[in-house]
Amino acid sequence: MYVVAENEQKNVISKVYEKSKAQKLGIEKGDKLLKINGCYIEDIIEYMFLLSDEYIELEVKKKDGSIKRYSVYKEFDEDLGIEFVNPIIDKAKSCRNKCVFCFIDQLPPNMRKTLYFKDDDSRLSFLQGNFITLTNMSEQDIEKIIRYRISPINISVHTTDPELRVKMLHNKKAGRIYDILKRFSDAYIRMTGQIVLCPGINDKENLDKTIKDLSKLYPNMESVAIVPVGITKFREGLFPLTIYNKQSALEVIKQVENLQKIFLRELGTHFVYLSDEFYVLADKKLPDYDDYEGFPQIENGVGLMVRFEHEVITALQELNITISEPKKISIATGKSAKAFMTNLCKKIEKKFYNIKINVFEIKNNFFGDTITVTGLITGTDLIEQLREKALGDKLIIPACMLKAEEPVFLDDVTVKDLEKILNIKVVVSKVDGKDFVNKILK
Repeated sequence: MYVVAENEQKNVISKVYEKSKAQKLGIEKGDKLLKINGCYIEDIIEYMFLLSDEYIELEVKKKDGSIKRYSVYKEFDEDLGIEFVNPIIDKAKSCRNKCVFCFIDQLPPNMRKTLYFKDDDSRLSFLQGNFITLTNMSEQDIEKIIRYRISPINISVHTTDPELRVKMLHNKKAGRIYDILKRFSDAYIRMTGQIVLCPGINDKENLDKTIKDLSKLYPNMESVAIVPVGITKFREGLFPLTIYNKQSALEVIKQVENLQKIFLRELGTHFVYLSDEFYVLADKKLPDYDDYEGFPQIENGVGLMVRFEHEVITALQELNITISEPKKISIATGKSAKAFMTNLCKKIEKKFYNIKINVFEIKNNFFGDTITVTGLITGTDLIEQLREKALGDKLIIPACMLKAEEPVFLDDVTVKDLEKILNIKVVVSKVDGKDFVNKILK
């Protein structure tokens, strides 16, 4: 994921695709795109907007310092075929809030610098699916989203009560959230909402109000996800928070399911969804596959388990092979997914009797035992808790434990480090049931 790039790298081309318009023109890696149709390129949104014309004129600064101009005829939706050193061209906007529940504020010291950067940039929301709070947006920024039809964007709402949102985000500009959402909706900007639910703060009656307020913006506010606040052991000096337990999670589930029934009747959609963590905490059965309506909030952990199970079962049904040689495999997972993964692995063992799978629950000593999700497990905890275990032929870990597109854990331990110390082959599986089954069988 993009964080920050140096100013001198602004507009510099990092890649030119084979057989693309750019390559045919003679544009090269290291060139700098200055203008499209006479307009300077300030960020990726302007680039995409200006690129949409069928005839465009480019001004490019070559690596030798010379300026060249190109005329391009193209299809309306055809790309030039280039990428930039800085994916959003401009510098990413950082968060100006001091949210009471901020996870980054709960990180231990001496981790890699990029983990401490709090982005709050609508361009990253559009391009990468990041959630933004809208508190650092000027009137010009708001108008730009509307004018360029930047959509969809993901918005961290948390509450629509102006005073409470100001307190939760510690930002005096946070209270104007609903007015901005209403303007976006009136301009047909598609949005996705998120609520980090904190017991005793934005729950109960306030949660009801927030969800109902957001439902008035449907269908432009397409869906809303509710996730429980996460607390690490590094909260010294921070706002006092409590976490959800079985009883309080059950209460939230009941409250939200009642609202879902109303929305299903009035809007034809469930509209609001709870992350899987609530159901795990409550020890309650997850909703059915179809109830997630295409899983619009999967990145928030909404329906992740249900979809994964569906993918595993489908993959097993489609397979018609025999495993001749016995295999012993280990799986590492977090506390919240231990029972779920154990049950799934039993289904795989039933299909392939020669395969034996051990599911190891990894306690999160690094962040504290209140953190139970698999994606926040570190290499250090894997090493400490699996070092003396009989792991069999290989250890399978999910890609969500690692940095995006890099084999590095949150604590900078690498997959190679893990393999060397544990003396076992480590296989990374996508968070995809079919890929998981294939990685077990290979």
